[in-house]
Amino acid sequence: MGNLFNRMMRAAKLDVQLYEEVEKDETALTQAMTAVLLSSLAGGIGGLGTGGLWGLLAGLVAALVGWFIWAFLTYFIGTKLLPEPQTKADLGELLRTIGFSSSPGVIRVLGVIPFLGVIAMFVASVWMLAAMVIAVRQALDYQSTWRAVGVCLIGWIAQMVLFGILFAILGVGSGM
Repeated sequence: MGNLFNRMMRAAKLDVQLYEEVEKDETALTQAMTAVLLSSLAGGIGGLGTGGLWGLLAGLVAALVGWFIWAFLTYFIGTKLLPEPQTKADLGELLRTIGFSSSPGVIRVLGVIPFLGVIAMFVASVWMLAAMVIAVRQALDYQSTWRAVGVCLIGWIAQMVLFGILFAILGVGSGM
């Protein structure tokens, strides 16, 4: 557990070497998934007043599904659509690096404090985005940070479209 905590702290500090380390460490997938779950749990606790227990549980499931979809989209976009000459990655590398990039999200637990919640959520979102860009840049062996930003942006748009279609099919949010 100490190794997980240490890695999450380094990920939150945007330590490039941490992202290189977990990219190569095939045994770090469980730790990456734990980082995703802890970040999601913190967000759920921080927003408990809005979703309750079922919202918390749904958030944990959505975090895992979203993590996998995000990693897959990033893998596809980064290796097939926008690779650099040295780009070489597999889905596992992206799952591990992207999983750890959710580490700053644990500060969302501060959402339980009135008036601090909105600030904590905003800071966590920006911080996780910065970590995501570093995670993607390292996993895809990019020289260009801007290319990593582009992959993240395209992936985010694609994921929003996919979730929008899924929610429309399931009738989520339509009052049905």
